[in-house]
Amino acid sequence: MSRAFTKENDIEHAGIDIPERAVSSEINYVTPYGLQILQEKFAQLESDRVQIIGDDNPSSKQKMMRIEREIRYYFSRINSAVVIYSHQQTVNSVLFSARVTVEDSKKNSHTFEIVGEDEADIKLRKISYNSPLAKALIGAKLDDEVKWEKPSGDEYLIIRNITYPKIII
Repeated sequence: MSRAFTKENDIEHAGIDIPERAVSSEINYVTPYGLQILQEKFAQLESDRVQIIGDDNPSSKQKMMRIEREIRYYFSRINSAVVIYSHQQTVNSVLFSARVTVEDSKKNSHTFEIVGEDEADIKLRKISYNSPLAKALIGAKLDDEVKWEKPSGDEYLIIRNITYPKIII
């Protein structure tokens, strides 16, 4: 199609129809640190938004729409947050915010921390409370064997240590 048959307005607005981020229907449990992360991201987005207000450049408009979408997402996540303090948890079983060390069938140890969806980061060994691994661990006690149902086959893990981190913010 030739440029002669397009309206300037169509070109200006191409690519700025940005869908909303999906918000989980699960309860938004967060650690105090997880809430702090959400608040920091929200504040950074607000700052980014202020910096481009009034810029009528089409790429700035698209950037603004993305920022505003993220602001709506983080606003919703902050407002729905249910903060769980680790010092309120029972230390003899695995619950939200626990740091759990497990031993696999090859006698290898792995430590995971059970956190909220937005805080989860496998590189940091932080897993979402509604992940299959966390679901297998929650409710278990020291020396219990749990079955982790994985796509590649079930894995049996033994709970070797349960701790709850001190709140440091």
